[in-house]
Amino acid sequence: MGDPKKQRRKYSTPLSPWQGQRIEEEKVILNEYGLRNKKEIWRLDSLLRKFRSQAKHLIATRTDQARKEEQLLINKLTKLGLLNKDAHLDDILGLNLKSLLERRLQTLVYRKNLSRSMNQARQFILHGHITLNNKKISVPSYLVKKDEENEINFIQSSSLADVNHPERVIEKKEEIKEIKELGEVSNGQTTAA
Repeated sequence: MGDPKKQRRKYSTPLSPWQGQRIEEEKVILNEYGLRNKKEIWRLDSLLRKFRSQAKHLIATRTDQARKEEQLLINKLTKLGLLNKDAHLDDILGLNLKSLLERRLQTLVYRKNLSRSMNQARQFILHGHITLNNKKISVPSYLVKKDEENEINFIQSSSLADVNHPERVIEKKEEIKEIKELGEVSNGQTTAA
């Protein structure tokens, strides 16, 4: 069968490991997005750097092949929900790390109120409770495409699929509505009595 291919890192580390400002910024991002370690930040940063360098190269070259590659890159970033359909190469240079972090499955599970916190969203994904297009996804760093965003849900065989599960998040609007309804019912009963 042959030897397996050597696995290479999919990120590059910072050039200087002891930059106080960068370390503090990474700590804030780690806490805000519930990431496991800084490698996840570096991986997304490397991906963003790759998109930017490709855009810079395409801006510099004006050939038919460059126009095709430009359209392919813009279509790819549009499918990921990072750009609009009428975007240009200059818009790619304006992307930042937070825009990529917002497209992660872990972040979208939390934003859709399927979990109480980012860390709980990560736990639900790793334990196999989340599906995407009826497929179980167990990778919190999966970049969700724009058309897949509405397909995020609990797997049917999970105990979390039950609405009355104690770990399910009740949306604040529903709670306020229920409290108002209970208040009107109790007010109606006291006036009738």
